[in-house]
Amino acid sequence: MKVGIIGAGNIGSALARRLTTIGHEVSIANSRGPETLQDLVAETGAHAVLATEAARDADIVVVTIPSKNIPDLPAGLLDGAAAGAAFVDTGNYYPRQRDGRIDALEKGTPETQWVQEQLGRPMVKAFNSIVAPHLQDLGKPAGTPGRIALPVAGDDPAAKAKVSALIEQLGFDVVDAGGLDESWRQQPGSPVYLADLGPEGVRKALAVASKARPEEFRATASSPGTYAEPA
Repeated sequence: MKVGIIGAGNIGSALARRLTTIGHEVSIANSRGPETLQDLVAETGAHAVLATEAARDADIVVVTIPSKNIPDLPAGLLDGAAAGAAFVDTGNYYPRQRDGRIDALEKGTPETQWVQEQLGRPMVKAFNSIVAPHLQDLGKPAGTPGRIALPVAGDDPAAKAKVSALIEQLGFDVVDAGGLDESWRQQPGSPVYLADLGPEGVRKALAVASKARPEEFRATASSPGTYAEPA
């Protein structure tokens, strides 16, 4: 399968490493240009491309960039993907550390629903609730005790199925987390976020989540700061 990755930060790079290991063809792009990705290319065999080329003929396109940069992506960025392609948003809104205030998110719009509105494609929310080293290193064969489960939310059943199958290949169980209107249940600060739970634990965590955004994940008048000194 062809997978395009837009964003070569922690999650994007971890996905490139794992996906190439299990035989998928990966194209990856960042904001600084393909020449800055040569170490990752040498390590993984992924193809470094311009951001406008990452979706070309891809069966799955993963958008994994800071929330603040989503509105600045070029129009038509996801054009050229294969027919029936699934589009994934891995993003998390960190207003105090990185993104500053995004009004729609502060008012309660689920993060990936907002991304979908910006990009004009049906998005699937996945890979946002696990840290990159665990995504890269903790996948296990199906049926292994202690296998981590990842929640997947979206409104297109076919796209969710395609993304879920990929997650299973990466070594994780999948829990259907509903539509994008319910995807706030896996946002930062929710019980499932970074918890590395099994399937039943994920289901319980999603069920008890509160729609109110935790204070530490809301913007302040001085946001953003840094990860070391949130504002």
